[in-house]
Parts: sequence; structure tokens; C-alpha cells
Amino acid sequence: MQYGFYFDNARCSGCKACELACKDYYDLGPEFSFRRVYAYEGGSWSQTPEGAWDQDVFAYHLSLSCNHCSQPVCVQVCPTGAMHKEDKGLVCVNSHVCVGCGYCMLSCPYKAAFVSTETHVSIKCTGCFERVASGKEPICVEACPVRALHFGDIEALRSAHGETTSIAPMPKPVTLPNIVIRPSLAARPVGDTAGFVANPKEV
Repeated sequence: MQYGFYFDNARCSGCKACELACKDYYDLGPEFSFRRVYAYEGGSWSQTPEGAWDQDVFAYHLSLSCNHCSQPVCVQVCPTGAMHKEDKGLVCVNSHVCVGCGYCMLSCPYKAAFVSTETHVSIKCTGCFERVASGKEPICVEACPVRALHFGDIEALRSAHGETTSIAPMPKPVTLPNIVIRPSLAARPVGDTAGFVANPKEV
């Protein structure tokens, strides 16, 4: 089995309850967030020859954490084997083996790993594997007030919700991320240049 996330882009309101619940549960400081909520927007207004105004404005939110990829580049570049996949496919860090080189942080296209300034080892989303092992959901999933996040067997999620793995501003899914996304009507494809991340300092 490979665990993964489902994200309903059409439901997400950008409230950041998922992000804050994760930070609180893992006692993360202001410099780290295992889950980040991107605000992506764009478009413009234009005046028609008749004097009316028309627009193609769009805006939506994207809640993103580690995608526990099937081909995780962070695992591939780790020189000590500290970054590894658990039995259920969750990508985790063995802090006793990590030397804090930061290769995982530099290589991850989703910016999921960080080197702690306190412990000097890598830290990241683990999919709350300890909660999952005890029959609970990841804390971000449990906290979402509109049920935009789900977690489970990725094949079951794909069977129920389709195969979409990326929307802007995500990168191309070259690492085979284990995430399924239900795009909203406003969602733009990967590589879109019409929009921009409106909260860059947060993410």
C-alpha cells in the first residue's frame, strides 16, 4: 500500500486551519511549516468597445505538504540513508542518521524538507505516520473545516477522484507525487504564466 493525500481545490477556502493545526501539533516555530497554503491568482480587466468592463480574473488556494512521492528525489540524494520511505510509502527522516547536509531541502521540488536550526537535522511532514498507525487521520486532514483534505490508499483515492496530480503553481510531477487533486473551475495547469503566488512570504 502507498498512502497519499486528496485535495479538493474547489472546496478549499484558504483558511489555513490545516497549516496551523500541523504547526501546533508538532510545535513548529515561525520559520517552518510542513503544510503551506498557496494563494494563486491572476487575470485582468479590460474595457470593451461599448464602454463596458470585462474580466478574466481568477483566484484559488492550494494546500500542499510532502507528497510522499513514489520516486522521491530527497531519498535519492540523501548520502546517509536518513531520508527513506516507510512500509506504507510515507517519506520520513531518521534523525539519528541525518547529518544535516541539506541535500533533501535543496532537491525537493515541493520544498517539503527543512534543516532545523535547533537540531541541525532534516525535518518534514511524515504524513503523521504515528497517528495513522493508531487509526487516526493526519492532523491537517482532521483540522480542515470544509473537508478539502483526505488521506488514504492512493489507489483508492485515484479510483474515487481521478488522476490529476498537479495544478499551478506546483511543478511538473516528475517525482510521481502521491496526491490527487480535484481542480476548481478557476484552477490553472502546471506551467501557467497568467497567474502568480500572491503570498510568497508565507510559503
